Amino acid sequence: MDSPAFAPVMAQLELVELPLGKVLYESGATMSYAYFPTTAIISLLYVMATGASAEIAVVGNEGVVGVALFMGGNSTPSRAVVQSAGMGYRLRAQTLKSEFDHAGPFLHLLLRYTQALLTQMSQTAVCNRHHSLDQQLCRWLLLSLDRLRGPDLVMTQELIANMLGVRREGVTGAALQLQAAGLIRYARGHITVLNRPGLEQRTCECYAVVKKEYDRLLPDRPAT
Repeated sequence: MDSPAFAPVMAQLELVELPLGKVLYESGATMSYAYFPTTAIISLLYVMATGASAEIAVVGNEGVVGVALFMGGNSTPSRAVVQSAGMGYRLRAQTLKSEFDHAGPFLHLLLRYTQALLTQMSQTAVCNRHHSLDQQLCRWLLLSLDRLRGPDLVMTQELIANMLGVRREGVTGAALQLQAAGLIRYARGHITVLNRPGLEQRTCECYAVVKKEYDRLLPDRPAT
């Protein structure tokens, strides 16, 4: 957002630290801020009445957390949790709404991003229903890598299990399979991707569908 047209928004951004596991908003709660991650990754989770959860999308330096604010609501049924620690900017909800209502370049950028986010959400639902845990984990790793500056992810087994909506034992088994294939190095919640092309070959079609849509709608997003 380095265009002069975005100057009013840029002037209102507040730099904030986003530590691992921080909840940015809970399901149904009024949202006071929108967040624009820079080096952090945010996971959007749907939480069941039983407490079980599953990830519906990830947001990194390409997007914004809080689309409900400009899509007609002040809350959402999902929870937003920091998946990978880092930094980001936050913008007051009222400022975001005001700039959106001006119907300028900022509005069009937010709408393009929302279209890409909806693609990711729908493809995640399809993937969770039709593809193996091994393929889901590859997709999740690749989506995370696209939003990071290096090959390392710091992530506990429990957090990965919550993201994918599976048991911790399932995550461990799938991660060990990828490690045995020489694709990742996995130890105590620290994942290092050793062979990205190998992950891309092993994952399902869902990753490519999502990446293609982001590339089409947001061609100027930050490179990783």
